[in-house]
Amino acid sequence: MKFTHPLHTLAAAVLLAFSGAALPALAADPVTTAPVAAQLPAPAPAPAFDLANDVNRALKTFDVPGIAIAIVKDGKVIAATGFGVRKLGEAAPVDGKTLFEVASNSKGFTAAALAMLVDEGKLAWDDPVTKHLPGFQMHDSYVTGEMTIRDLLTHRSGLGLGAGDLLWWPTTTFTTDEIIEKLRYIRPATSFRASYAYDNLLYIVAGKIIAEKTGMSWGQAMHERILAPLGMTGTTTSLADNAGNPDVASAHSKINGKVAAVKSMPVPNAVGAVGINTNAEDIAKWMMVLLDGGKIAGVQDKDGKDARLFSAKQANELWTAQTPVKIGEPKPELAATKPNFSAYGLGFQLRDYQGMKVAMHGGALQGFYSRVLMVPQAKLGVAILTNAENGGSMTALQWRIVDHYLNAQPSDWIGLVSKVEQDMHAEEVKKQGKASKARAAKSQPSLPLASYDGEYEDAWYGKVVIAPQGRKHILSFTRTPDLKGELEHWQHDTFIVRWKERNFNADAYVTFSLKPDGSIDRVKMEPVSEETDFSYDFQDLNLVPVKADKK
Repeated sequence: MKFTHPLHTLAAAVLLAFSGAALPALAADPVTTAPVAAQLPAPAPAPAFDLANDVNRALKTFDVPGIAIAIVKDGKVIAATGFGVRKLGEAAPVDGKTLFEVASNSKGFTAAALAMLVDEGKLAWDDPVTKHLPGFQMHDSYVTGEMTIRDLLTHRSGLGLGAGDLLWWPTTTFTTDEIIEKLRYIRPATSFRASYAYDNLLYIVAGKIIAEKTGMSWGQAMHERILAPLGMTGTTTSLADNAGNPDVASAHSKINGKVAAVKSMPVPNAVGAVGINTNAEDIAKWMMVLLDGGKIAGVQDKDGKDARLFSAKQANELWTAQTPVKIGEPKPELAATKPNFSAYGLGFQLRDYQGMKVAMHGGALQGFYSRVLMVPQAKLGVAILTNAENGGSMTALQWRIVDHYLNAQPSDWIGLVSKVEQDMHAEEVKKQGKASKARAAKSQPSLPLASYDGEYEDAWYGKVVIAPQGRKHILSFTRTPDLKGELEHWQHDTFIVRWKERNFNADAYVTFSLKPDGSIDRVKMEPVSEETDFSYDFQDLNLVPVKADKK
């Protein structure tokens, strides 16, 4: 999952509205696309910059338990510290060594590892994927043959937003190899290389190629080739590696509107996309090497030259625009954040701010959001790690900090972003209210409830089961242990599945289509709320009844 583009829950819409990049769903939103209003009241003057005060205010304003901040400037670490608590109800504070899941910020590490392999001559960016992974296959044979290593990282494959994410999220029993094999069954949403749509599955493929070319697992490759050389000794590549370390942040989600600690969701089958767990002190080292074009500060190679993680040529490649990203119109309060260009590079989002190029990325997994932003011209890097599912806190702090170090006119970003976030949520609540009033509440299902029970199968996911449990009818995803919920009749032959894990915030419509003889032809699903994380790609499923002779 899970930002930003793999950024999730409210973030799937909110964070992109903040950044100026548009999701297709936002394009038709008259609120989102409204022109900047000239009659906005004059904003309140921003208080003087004080990192501790600003972060503590953000914690309270956005209801976030804990935040870690790393700031690097001109080759020096300005800050690598924490604020708030690791877990609600406990006193243990977040500090510079507290580990957070950083989800899709792992994509930059995967891209860097591939860049190192390019430097070593073990592959080239424009090599066909099949040259290094012969069994790789997309739905279309042309795309299979033309897909390159570069294409794996640039979100232009033709897959839809978050396509296939249910293969790994929430925690599934699929292996990495099974996920890659399932790609051939996922139908494209657009033509190959025609447009940008954020995906995770192809980064899983990229992680597999790293394992194949290095002769070790993705996690081992990260440790030996990136983390150890940079001295990122606290960073881990799986939740299992965090066992025994007390300084680990707990995941927090909203349940019925109230923030609560929830269990973390291990995703060992998706490490190439979301596998890194790190802290403020370590992420500062990562930003330093990126801002210095691949050089490792203070380290000499065997020839007495500055040691490098990857070459200057590859550093430039990572931050070169590969896929254009449509620019949306931000909310009027955030007009100053609208970029003049927006694109995706190799593992990094690219845009401009205050006339300077910015390389950044976000990350989102259950209970954790993160943001890493770098301004190469200013030699500035900012990382914000949180143990909550709130994008507003990161957006407000990133612009607050960047404005300060770029000597820009300060704005009260915390107040402005908070207003936008509240307004967008209010709009969604209003929309849900209208949908509830408009439904045919007195309608009845076409069939007896027991007739909807049974096994259903989708080509890429596999089986979903509906079975009675007392007087209830429970829908279960067979390869996703936590994705179980009760079916509640909505109208006609449409139900809503209410997931038992209420922190998913991903309830979905389940609609049955009937054949002329009254038997069930197929089942379609879609999220009830636009705030649902896009990795719950229920709408991509095409479930058909499993015939008795196939069981």
